[in-house]
Amino acid sequence: MPTTLLLNAMIVCLGEGDAIYDQGYIAVENDRIAAIGDMKSAPDANAFDEVINCTGRLIMPGLVNAHTHTPMTLFRGLAEGVSLLTLDGWMTAIRSLEEVMTADMVPAAVEVACAEMIRTGTTTFADQYFFMEEIIPVVEKSGMRAALAYGIVELGDPIARERELAQLEAFLETIGSLESDRLRGWVGPHAFFVDNSPEMMQSERRIAAKYNTGMHIHISTTGEEDALTQEQYGTSAVTQMKKMGMLDAPIIAAHAITIPEADWRILAEHEFTAVAAASACMRAGAEAAPVLGMHNAGINIAIGTDNVCNNNDYDLFLEMRMLAKLTSFREKRPGALKARDILAMATTGGAKALGLADEIGSLEVGKRADLIVLDRTGIGWTPLPTNDPFTALVYSVNGSAVTDSMVNGRWLLRDRQWTTLDYASAVKRQSEDVLRLLALREEAENA
Repeated sequence: MPTTLLLNAMIVCLGEGDAIYDQGYIAVENDRIAAIGDMKSAPDANAFDEVINCTGRLIMPGLVNAHTHTPMTLFRGLAEGVSLLTLDGWMTAIRSLEEVMTADMVPAAVEVACAEMIRTGTTTFADQYFFMEEIIPVVEKSGMRAALAYGIVELGDPIARERELAQLEAFLETIGSLESDRLRGWVGPHAFFVDNSPEMMQSERRIAAKYNTGMHIHISTTGEEDALTQEQYGTSAVTQMKKMGMLDAPIIAAHAITIPEADWRILAEHEFTAVAAASACMRAGAEAAPVLGMHNAGINIAIGTDNVCNNNDYDLFLEMRMLAKLTSFREKRPGALKARDILAMATTGGAKALGLADEIGSLEVGKRADLIVLDRTGIGWTPLPTNDPFTALVYSVNGSAVTDSMVNGRWLLRDRQWTTLDYASAVKRQSEDVLRLLALREEAENA
């Protein structure tokens, strides 16, 4: 059983204990944290296979990106000036690309996405897309932890419904048969009511229950759901979802910008997570999500980057900073969300959203060894006596400070070098793929 000892680091544990060690150690055995504490109680280094001196470093839990679409790195730069938070914007800018996209274009795009997340401190992510047969092998190779949701757009078409349900179950069977404990399958309705009919929603609910999993959706980006349900049922979308039993399954809900305040109490009573994606929201010219209000109401909040056409990067440190500032701007008061709370949303909040709160999200004995190491000798950290680590991590530094990344006790990034992925090769293939993609779209438009 491989063992690793990390010494002389500042350690920010987060979690309920919320311990911080100015000079601490972490002992890793196989895939879990075996011990953690002050250097005064550090174990004998000779007993470990690998010993790393982390002087000038900070160790913290790996970040959780609770909402993204990894294949869409292929489209980065192709949706500028368009809001992808509206169905019309999505159909105009993205759907024309997806309609001609081929399966062999997916692997390089996903590898680029995983590499960018690993390099900037994300160790776990929640994905929602199709072409899952191409996504799974790349994520498995990357060593990351992921909740992969098969994305469904049905638009009330009975033929599409049967096809998508069959592919959804095939995907859940496939991912459930894997030996890896890092990958979990989820159901991914793109948006309830808007492009997934009530009939489809009920089928998705039954499948989620059958496979003991949750649903990863988009909700309340512009209020389309509430307009539709008010017209059809005379009630809000959340109220109608509750009546239909949709809230019985865990739900990861991206954006959650326009959910009526009257519905917050209902959501707080269920396994519901609102995923704030501040950069995507701002770039789309949308309203700022009421994150503080939902947080105070007891709704679990996580953070996601969304796709990198909306964002356009995977640096979750920048996303934390953006959310902190946008919330203060929305609420018209400084420090509306404490830096510590923002960090929790990007770690323990994401872990809870994915049903992994007992496994990841904080550094505690017995939990999985999912952690990142940051260089504290660079810019943004000083003065060290007064710039507390929570403030520095949210407001001062970014993902370029990450030097090492570990998942399940295995290094995915070591001394700023990827150990599982070939980023340069993936970028080359991605560049070739996007040229093919654009040629196919032009051919289709001229047909």
